[in-house]
Amino acid sequence: MATKKQVVHVESKDAPAAAPQDWKPTPEAKGKATRNRLIAAVLWALAIGTEAFAIFYLLKHTNMNLFMLWLIVALVVIGALALGGSLLWKQANRYDPASKSDPVRFFIQNQLGAIITVIAFLPLIVMIFLNKDMNGKQKGIAGVVAIALMLVVGISSFDFNPPSKEQYSQQTTAVKNLTGADHVYWTLHGTKYHLYDDCSAINKAATEKIFEGTVGTAYAECKGLNKDDPLCQFCENRWIKANPGASTESSNTAQ
Repeated sequence: MATKKQVVHVESKDAPAAAPQDWKPTPEAKGKATRNRLIAAVLWALAIGTEAFAIFYLLKHTNMNLFMLWLIVALVVIGALALGGSLLWKQANRYDPASKSDPVRFFIQNQLGAIITVIAFLPLIVMIFLNKDMNGKQKGIAGVVAIALMLVVGISSFDFNPPSKEQYSQQTTAVKNLTGADHVYWTLHGTKYHLYDDCSAINKAATEKIFEGTVGTAYAECKGLNKDDPLCQFCENRWIKANPGASTESSNTAQ
């Protein structure tokens, strides 16, 4: 029995499916990741440019009373630009994750937002406290604002549970072993992806749209997904019951 909800295709149906052992993003996912990373790079460049403007122009004035407000504004702008870039970068990493086989690259790619945030704030913070034309009160106000923004944006930019190609590959393999296809359904804020579009878990009154696509795209776009145990148990049991010969390998062994 098919769902009565609107089902939205996220990827083209004829997109080639990569072999699970060599997981690759679909062309649509790769395109979204590239776009997000380019926009993130522009925002980060603007953040660092604003930092340079604050260091080489605002802090060069001897009458800081006239420029304190502009310095605070510059700090807020830097924070907004850095955070916007970091959020886009983290989303890009969900469309096109790094591999854990290269730990250094894996760390840098996933935590680049936090690294850029430090670069965008730390030199300016140092220059604020070394500035000879600012009195103690001015240094305290500007310094506290800058440090607070760096911490808030830095923590928000840090990815505490980054995805990996290996994780996507393992979950894709589990679904393909079960159904023979890399194809699942999900809702935007759901905690699981599903094998059936008419699963009762997603056919609720509050559900407006059901999305369908690959496991990798579900990881990228399902905002509440339980990444350690993402496959709906009801769907898995229903599929096994309807297909007694299907593999019972579960997806909850992902690392």
